[in-house]
Amino acid sequence: MAKGKKKKSQPKGKTITLKMAQNSMELTVDGKRRLNLSFQEIAAVPKCLQKLCEVDELDMSRNLIRKIPDFIDQFVGIRVLDLHSNYLEELPVTIGRLQNLLVLNLCNNRLTSLPNELGLLTKLQTLHLGLNQLDTLPASIGLLKELRHIGLSDNRFTRVPGCISRLNNLQKVNLDRNPMLTEDTASQESVMISESLYVVTESFLCEHCRKKLKNKKLEISNINKVQFIAAIVANMFLGVKW
Repeated sequence: MAKGKKKKSQPKGKTITLKMAQNSMELTVDGKRRLNLSFQEIAAVPKCLQKLCEVDELDMSRNLIRKIPDFIDQFVGIRVLDLHSNYLEELPVTIGRLQNLLVLNLCNNRLTSLPNELGLLTKLQTLHLGLNQLDTLPASIGLLKELRHIGLSDNRFTRVPGCISRLNNLQKVNLDRNPMLTEDTASQESVMISESLYVVTESFLCEHCRKKLKNKKLEISNINKVQFIAAIVANMFLGVKW
């Protein structure tokens, strides 16, 4: 009798003990406690990390992690959380309890959506979401009033998310390589933008760029006025009352 083929199992990943995790603790140049578990072939976040939750920075990038456990909310004082280059498909709602978080890096994962609870990270200044499978952002992102930088490159956005227009302190938005719809795509066909596309506030432009922007606004305004007057004249001939 022929032997059946063995079913391929998911890689278990490397087991991290508490002692190994303690040996991965670092002190940054500015005196912050950093737990560096990058490049460790971890497939699941070790439960023993709950005993090291008083760190300032946690780096679990470049691993095999598919899920972030709910106990992530025990890292209440954490300021930097780096989870880039894993296999994350979703985030727990408990991530919204990391009230002191300044930097959240979720690049190069498999995220298709984000929890509304991200809007609770009111101190967040940098949010990296590039290289995922996102086509929308939760409206709660508009509550991140301290956000300066948001990376959305290499996703599935067809237009600039409306919620980011509410972020008054935002300095840069990276929408590189998204299938953005252009104004002349009446058939709703998408075109891939290969060049860099950034959104910045006017105050961060140089004097030359601000002058060009002002002239462009004036040009558009004049065009609109001419079109309006032309419409009035045309309708006068047609007997339309204004």
